[in-house]
Amino acid sequence: MIPKYLKVGFWLVCIFTLIACGSNNQVDEGDGELLSLDVEFELPEQAEVGETVELKATVTYGNEMVTDADEVVFEHWLTGNEDDSTMLESTNHEDGTYTAKVTFEEDGVYEIYAHTTARDLHTMPKKSITVGDGQAESNNVSEHDHNHHAEGFVIHLMELNEVKLAEEVDFVVHLQMNEVPFENATVRYEIWNTENEDERKWIDASETKAGEYTGAHTFDEAGAYTINIHVKDDENLHEHQDFTFEVVK
Repeated sequence: MIPKYLKVGFWLVCIFTLIACGSNNQVDEGDGELLSLDVEFELPEQAEVGETVELKATVTYGNEMVTDADEVVFEHWLTGNEDDSTMLESTNHEDGTYTAKVTFEEDGVYEIYAHTTARDLHTMPKKSITVGDGQAESNNVSEHDHNHHAEGFVIHLMELNEVKLAEEVDFVVHLQMNEVPFENATVRYEIWNTENEDERKWIDASETKAGEYTGAHTFDEAGAYTINIHVKDDENLHEHQDFTFEVVK
């Protein structure tokens, strides 16, 4: 007969062995690793007026090529005229690359975002291109240029479709610091009719994705409006930026 203390010892060894095996199965290489959505945005530094330019984004998530991004859209504008930007849908080549073609019809320096949404994340690397002699930069400086941000910080309001009277509209804002989604910020929208600046509405925005903040509002009066986006965090950051839009009947 096997002594009782040997039986107890045998079962203790078995239990510890099972625990050790279970722990090894849970700690796979790379387990718990935070993956990031990265976009390699390829754009020539210069082009000629009338030349067709290819915009190319290569999208990865960790070591994985993202072949099914929710959205890759290129937004471009002549420097100083961000309010007059143009959005270009991309072609998905199903190998992690997304492209679009654009032709610039006048000299100037153009800014371009590669808006990319995938894996519930959004990123928007920005590059610039000089077209022709680059001297035709507009003198109509937009309100964006009067909002100076901390280095590397970006506030971007997604393009609004037609804003109609008495219909709820979602204001979607993306925040980035050094091309990384800026999370856990306190974001508020201050909105007013430009003909009645003393009457202002405040809307609290919620973070719906990493670095993406959404707030909704319904307008009861048509006209020209301004939205000032206020951003704060726990590290004494306080940024704001104005955008203008129209509410139609």
